[in-house]
Parts: sequence; C-alpha cells; structure tokens
Amino acid sequence: MNLFDVYPLFDITPVKAIGSTIWDSNGQEYLDLYGGHAVISIGHSHPHYITAITNQLNQIGFYSNAVKIPIQQTLAELLGRISGYTDYSLFLCNSGAEANENAFKLASFHNGRKNIIAFKKSFHGRTSLAVATTDDVKIISPVNENTSISFLPLNDIEAVEKAINNDTCAVIIEGIQGVGGVHLPTNDFFLNLRRLCDNHGAILIIDEIQSGYGRSGKFFAHQYSGLKPDIITIAKGMGNGFPVAGVMIHPRFKAKHGMLGTTFGGNYLACSASIAVLEVVENEQLFENAASIGEYLLRELSVIQGVREVRGKGLMIGIELHKPCAEIRKKLLFEHHIFTGSSSETNTIRLLPSLALKREEADVFLKAFRVVLEE
Repeated sequence: MNLFDVYPLFDITPVKAIGSTIWDSNGQEYLDLYGGHAVISIGHSHPHYITAITNQLNQIGFYSNAVKIPIQQTLAELLGRISGYTDYSLFLCNSGAEANENAFKLASFHNGRKNIIAFKKSFHGRTSLAVATTDDVKIISPVNENTSISFLPLNDIEAVEKAINNDTCAVIIEGIQGVGGVHLPTNDFFLNLRRLCDNHGAILIIDEIQSGYGRSGKFFAHQYSGLKPDIITIAKGMGNGFPVAGVMIHPRFKAKHGMLGTTFGGNYLACSASIAVLEVVENEQLFENAASIGEYLLRELSVIQGVREVRGKGLMIGIELHKPCAEIRKKLLFEHHIFTGSSSETNTIRLLPSLALKREEADVFLKAFRVVLEE
C-alpha cells in the first residue's frame, strides 16, 4: 500500500529535534522557523514536556471517554487562569477542524439558526465548514444541507452590516488569518463584529487555532482589541505536537449530556501535554519572548530590499514578496538549511517558529534571507 499523495513533500527525513533545531537522516542541521503549521510552541523535545508525557504514559497511558478524568479539570483551570477566561468552560477534542465543527454545533443549538458569516482568505478546517483561501471560495462543504455560508472581505464592516440579519447563526473570524497570508483584523473591526452579533443574536466565534497560545505576544490575538467572544477555538500549539484541541465556551451556553461528543478528546496524554505547554510558556515567559523577537523580526524584515510588505504580530509573520516565494523558500531550505512556510498567496512566506526562538536564531534567518533576495 502507498500513501495517498495529497501533500507536496521535501525529500528530507527529520530524525532528531531540540528547541528550534532539526537534524535529518544525513546529519544535516536545520533551523525550524515553521514548527509544523505553528504546532511547535515551546520548542522541540522540551525536557519538561517530555517528562510530563513520559510520566503520564507510565501511569495510565491514553484512556479517554466515559470515565472521570481529573486531569481534564486541572487543564481547564490552568488554561482559564493563564488565558484570562476563568469563567468560560472547556470542551476537549482532537484537531482544529473538530473544534470548529463543535463551535458551530453549539452556536446552532443556542439560537436554532444555520447561516454563517466567514471572511475571504480564511481557513477553518477541511471538514464541515467551507475553506476560503483566496478571494473566491475554494471549497464549499456545508455544515448541512440547510446551511448558507457567506464569505465577506476582511475589515469591511459595511459588508457585514449588509449581510448579517436575524437568521445569522454565527460569525467566525481568525484572530490573525494564517493560511490566507497573515492578514490582521483591525481592533475596530473586531469590536464592531461584537456589536453586530449582539444586535442580531448571532454567536461570535474567534478561531485562535493558529494565532492563539501566545503566538501573537498575548495569549490570544483578539485580546489586543479587548474583545470578549462567545466561543474560542484552540489547537495547534496547545499540545506542542501532540494532537489536542478545544472549544472555550462563554458561560451563557448551558451544557447538556449528549450535546457534544468525542472519542479521543481529553485523553490523559493530551491533557498532560497541554498542561506541560502552559507551564512552560508561563515559567519561561514565552509570550513576552514572542512579542520581543517578533517585533525585532518585523522591524528588520520591513527594510530588506525585495520585501513588499511584512504583516503579523509576535511570532506569526507573513513576508510578502514582489514575486512568487517558492524558489526563495527552496534556497532557504536547501542552501541555508532553514525551514519556512508559505500561504495560499503565492508571494507570501510564513514564519511560525517556536515561541522560544532566540535573537541569534532570528539573526541567522535574517542574514540568509538577505543573501537569497540579493541573488
């Protein structure tokens, strides 16, 4: 049997990783500035993280579902305290797509509606919600046959005012758009979405799957605006590589048995990984580091010849070039041994490194990037 070939892959086989460094099967060392789509939040093979998972594996292992698992409450309390959402509830699942699916279920159960507003160049998973990664909708796969999904321009509040009505179930927006090219909603746009949702009884869902967990320099990117969402979806850096996700739910939503379900969500290992991540980001002040190193990178990148625009917050950065970025990324990888990412905008390189990225590692990238753009 062969693997189903749906991803373009580089011919590199990682065999070891520590911090922001990866070694391949030939012994070549690489600087990792992508972290598997923002998954590696505290660095590869962090000793506290490895110890936590190992200890849990030796105690009870993986078991989930249908029994009381106290570690889930421990995670919920720690997440609430560090994120500032102590009064919200947490539903645990396995992936960002599953988190968004459950967010829509909750919204629909709450107001009995089906219509959804999302934004162009957004990405909310590959299952029940449509994918819109260009100016036009790329894939439409409705939540159900009665669902209508509208994709509007980001930061165009007049378009939202025209589209939203008393049949709108929910508005979903990323804290910072990731796959679509690292585009930032303005603070005013966030706050006006809150106002419009309140006026029409719609649920405001903030997708912080990629932009959350300190990546922006705050726990959530939307917190720069002072916004309080109804639902927040989380994943990616939550488990530092272990599959885990969640839905953070405003206290106005009342839980009922059978409302939501998951097979693997909230298992012991996932919770242990998630707790370890939160302990590391707090103890090592990684939010502050992400803000500081991110500000440095944004400033230095903005004056490099050949860069059209730099967007982002913290260590979620999009570098838009005047030409397609594919060859630039290949040179960075194969000539300078630096992993970077790209977006659906073919000219935009994405940087999503560990929140523990060091200044000297940022300088290694900046030096190589200047060299490649000058060639």
